[in-house]
Amino acid sequence: MFKKLIFIFLDGFGLGKESAFNPFCAANMPFTIETVGSRLVEGATIEEPNLLLKGIDANLGVDGLPQSATGQTALFTGQNASKILGHHLTAFPNRELVDMINAHSLLKLAKEKGLRSVFANMYTPNYFQLAENGLRFHSVTTHCVFAAKLPFLFVADMLRGNAVYWDMTNRFLVEKYKLSVPIISPELAGERLANISKSNDLVLYECFLSDLIGHKQNHERALEFLKNFDNLIKEVVKNMEDNTTLLITSDHGNIEDLSIKSHTYNPVPLFVIGPKAGDFAHVDSITGVMDACF
Repeated sequence: MFKKLIFIFLDGFGLGKESAFNPFCAANMPFTIETVGSRLVEGATIEEPNLLLKGIDANLGVDGLPQSATGQTALFTGQNASKILGHHLTAFPNRELVDMINAHSLLKLAKEKGLRSVFANMYTPNYFQLAENGLRFHSVTTHCVFAAKLPFLFVADMLRGNAVYWDMTNRFLVEKYKLSVPIISPELAGERLANISKSNDLVLYECFLSDLIGHKQNHERALEFLKNFDNLIKEVVKNMEDNTTLLITSDHGNIEDLSIKSHTYNPVPLFVIGPKAGDFAHVDSITGVMDACF
């Protein structure tokens, strides 16, 4: 029987050096620190039954800073997208990467294996209309949903507790989009992700607020975000079933070094809690994550 997996993709999250510019050195993250016995910084590792933390490579043997389109494609297809293209590609996937996603993506493979899977992110009501008008571009994760022919989730799903917005709390929905929805706590978001997993074998959730904060070099917001994220994963672990594993990883570094606006060359964390943790012990780069999921 497949052991259930909650896969949280946290964009722009690396293991950086201890410094005043690394918010992980000061953030209030009691659950994470108690779980792994250290802060999430360079060199932090642990390998125990049901628990794994290690740094893995996101540079993939290609010159230049790792970027989102190729990094996420590599993460969710197992293909070295940067090497295939010959360079790192920022932001949104091009046609070649979309073809790669359509052929090899995580959610598609899960469906082919007969697993129940869901992309747990909520989409705004006008997202697809804006995309059709060329005002939005589809992310790698959105293309993964298309490739698997899975349903997308919207406000009604979120209000029923069956979806979580990318910022965890709905604050962007209220403050930027003026939607009349409740702002929720990160704890409730974590509880909802755990509950979603009870009717699915694979839950994929993406949060890219970490990458946005890193680009803006906002230390105060970084500390707030990391505290919230720690609370979210605490509730995921508290509420998930015994046969479920939580996997957290990223596509490249960013938020761990606020001295610069760009991405970093730092390894990204592979943080796994649950019965499948040992399945990821051999993974040494983001290209190895997908196969270990199964």
